[in-house]
Amino acid sequence: MNFGTLLKSEAVKVVTSASSKKRLFHEIGELVQSAYDVNAGQVVESLIAREALGPTGVGHGVALPHARLDGISDVMGAFVLLDKPIDFDAVDRQPVDIAFALFAPEEAGVEHLKALALVSRTLRDSAICTKLRANPDASTLFAILNESKPAQAA
Repeated sequence: MNFGTLLKSEAVKVVTSASSKKRLFHEIGELVQSAYDVNAGQVVESLIAREALGPTGVGHGVALPHARLDGISDVMGAFVLLDKPIDFDAVDRQPVDIAFALFAPEEAGVEHLKALALVSRTLRDSAICTKLRANPDASTLFAILNESKPAQAA
């Protein structure tokens, strides 16, 4: 599995207007609707429901919101770089400026977990996050993610 199978270039965006987690979820919903033709309202509701189970801010300014969606057949992602970090109830209590949202079919099994592991390993790499933060252009962000080679899990 790689970013090329998870992420369309149209699902990468720099966001300047998100001032809260809920607003970010709305931005992600609109991005997913535009890139994958999935209902934005369904995306937002699924992210809010998943977040109610526990925050998906993993630390170091990174969030990995994820949810299962009816009506999709493959795992898919959306990447957002925020120009201003927002509070995300992250484990380290640091604000978030990088969010990679993952969506899986309701019946997805191991593919969802593989995708989550790939994204998590990649965004734990401080050098990759530094590159992402230094390049506020959607096409450049897409290229950085597709070129990244995260370390394999032990």
